[in-house]
Amino acid sequence: MTPLEFDQQHLWHPYTNVVKPGPTFRVAEAEGAHLTLDDGSKLIDAMSSWWCMLHGHRNPKITQAIHNQLDVMPHVMFGGLTHDPAIELGQRLLSLTPPSLQRIFYCDSGSVAVEVAMKMAVQYQHSIGQPDRSQFVTIRSGYHGDTWKAMSVCDPVTGMHHLFKGALSVQHFVSRPPVKLGEDWIDDPDKNGISELQQILENHHRSIAGFILEPVVQGTGGMYFYHPEYLNQARKLCDEFGVLLIFDEIATGFGRAGKLFGTSFTNIEPDIICLGKALTGGHISFACTMTNDRVANGIGHGEPGIFMHGPTYMANPLACAAASAALDLLIENDWAAQTAILEKRLSKGLAPAAQFAKVADVRVLGGIGVIEMNHRVCADQAHTLSKETGVYLRPFGKNIYTMPPFICTDEDVVKICNAMLHLAQVL
Repeated sequence: MTPLEFDQQHLWHPYTNVVKPGPTFRVAEAEGAHLTLDDGSKLIDAMSSWWCMLHGHRNPKITQAIHNQLDVMPHVMFGGLTHDPAIELGQRLLSLTPPSLQRIFYCDSGSVAVEVAMKMAVQYQHSIGQPDRSQFVTIRSGYHGDTWKAMSVCDPVTGMHHLFKGALSVQHFVSRPPVKLGEDWIDDPDKNGISELQQILENHHRSIAGFILEPVVQGTGGMYFYHPEYLNQARKLCDEFGVLLIFDEIATGFGRAGKLFGTSFTNIEPDIICLGKALTGGHISFACTMTNDRVANGIGHGEPGIFMHGPTYMANPLACAAASAALDLLIENDWAAQTAILEKRLSKGLAPAAQFAKVADVRVLGGIGVIEMNHRVCADQAHTLSKETGVYLRPFGKNIYTMPPFICTDEDVVKICNAMLHLAQVL
């Protein structure tokens, strides 16, 4: 049995039918923006390995930080103990994130960060004498992870809620913000989506702990970019009805959308923020949930006073060291200039797709480039063309998109755009 045959018969890949698993490439090595396959062919990783490999694969600064920490202390429990990598990372995070977010809870992954945020919101409400507030409101077409509570606030259609009916928490959904990023804001609440949110909160706020959403950019829900004024207005409503505002910045954080965080597009700050993916430059799984003193102290002064969560690998020193190195690289490499250049290159390279008959829209924001088709596209078909184009892309729904590493050269981006244009013509 060959390694690939073993893989197909025994290893279960994400969102894969094990009866018909589809094609898989065997990666032998990864460095910079490129993947080297077992047959020696090279592909540009135009997905940044699901958006996390911000500084490229095997970045020497990040790998050295992991090596150095490995020689000293690979792991130690965070219960009753602490260590310099966790403290140093916390200091870096506070220097970059919204100033009101002073409390940091380290997590294992993005989905866990969302679980933690939702538990924080519920426990906070319980601690201040609102025990009936255990539900959440969110916007349709969102994605927040595949664990149970996170999945409950994902889009009910694309998240396949009907498959888990009876087991999944029932939440409140409002339409995704109708005013797109770049359009003029509409002051009419009936047309900008605010009246729908207000009605939900007026009718159900006594049972709602928090409002969770991806700020400005909906990722897996369709690469949809919406007007940040919706978030400013949502903040006012959350304050009025005693609901916590939670920003899931796992995809948008650390410069991907052209600003350091999606929050940076607004003039408000959330009560809780979830960070992950690019936090370690994609080199090791890690995430964190940050909140303000109001939420933290509310939990601390309530019953039982302790926050009821504590992962085994919380604040893993290897991950903390990798994250500190990755955040240093953000500053050293001038992330703002990198994303501005990426945005310009992607805009120019993808522009011809707007004239294609099967293309519904072309949009670019920071280091995100999207060709939206007028029909669903097949990821397996795109996969089979990867060696031909020299670019690894994994479309979903109607979207052929890229989130390339920030280190991509002009030649890399041209190649990515040409591959996307090719897919838009043949899929």
